[in-house]
Amino acid sequence: MSRSLRSAAALAAAGLLPPARAEAAGAVEARYAVAVTPHVASLIAAPDDPIGLQYLPDPAELTTLPHETADPTADAPFTPVKGVVHRYPDRALLKPLLACPVYCRFCFRREHVGPEGGVLTEAELDAALAWFAATPAVREAILTGGDPLMLSPRRLGRILDALEAMPHIELLRIHSRVPVADPPLVTEALAAALRRGKPLILCVHANHAREFAGDAPAALARLHAAGAMLLGQSVLLSGVNDSEAALEELFRTMLRHRVKPYYLHQLDPAPGTARFHVPPRRGLALIAALRGRIPGHAIPHYVVERPGGGGKVPVGG
Repeated sequence: MSRSLRSAAALAAAGLLPPARAEAAGAVEARYAVAVTPHVASLIAAPDDPIGLQYLPDPAELTTLPHETADPTADAPFTPVKGVVHRYPDRALLKPLLACPVYCRFCFRREHVGPEGGVLTEAELDAALAWFAATPAVREAILTGGDPLMLSPRRLGRILDALEAMPHIELLRIHSRVPVADPPLVTEALAAALRRGKPLILCVHANHAREFAGDAPAALARLHAAGAMLLGQSVLLSGVNDSEAALEELFRTMLRHRVKPYYLHQLDPAPGTARFHVPPRRGLALIAALRGRIPGHAIPHYVVERPGGGGKVPVGG
């Protein structure tokens, strides 16, 4: 994280924000975490391009609309112990840390993640793993956060070892932005920690084809070589990917790098994210326009979170 730009002033000094916007962005920084890695910085051509919009703070974030909420996916009611979310009968989330290499301006956990989010203590992690061990109905353990690939290979390996050793855990899954946001973190040591006897799925969060530039392809190839099944998840975002051309190129680019498009999420109503909203009717029209234009295996499920923690359902379904 020491390589990252972590303030509005640093973003302005790097030429990513014009000075006139830096002061307003500083007010946003006081509320929501900011971090832009060198990889992401190299992709930003302008503050309002599809990459800049995702990562550069904007004063619109300080306006919270009545329907927006600090916990739009309702994790809290489904948290039996710290770091665990058990919403579906056969799978559960483990959040070992709440820090990320970058902080997306549309993040649904933006009220909770940040550089001070840290990691679970050893005692908290042991308690979370004990919960998984004592819950045989759970067949899939999903590491999320924060970004689990920011953990050291040793600590990540320890967590995966413990989960894999549980007879009822059949699948391991990790959700991460690292391969396209900070690809140098995907080292051989990290890849080795992901080599498992049980299936391991890595969901790569990417919203625009340009995110697969630079070192990202090599990072994805390393993960694939380690035996991880790569799935892609994206959020439909106004100004970023809300066009047929942008989505087509994103999904084709994923497939070129052995990433199967899995989910296209309707934006979760986190505070200050309204500028990214795309009406569901528009999203459905975009998906319909792609059918026949790209292969069926290139089209993800277009989903929305039901209010109150009801889980994901197809948009319009």
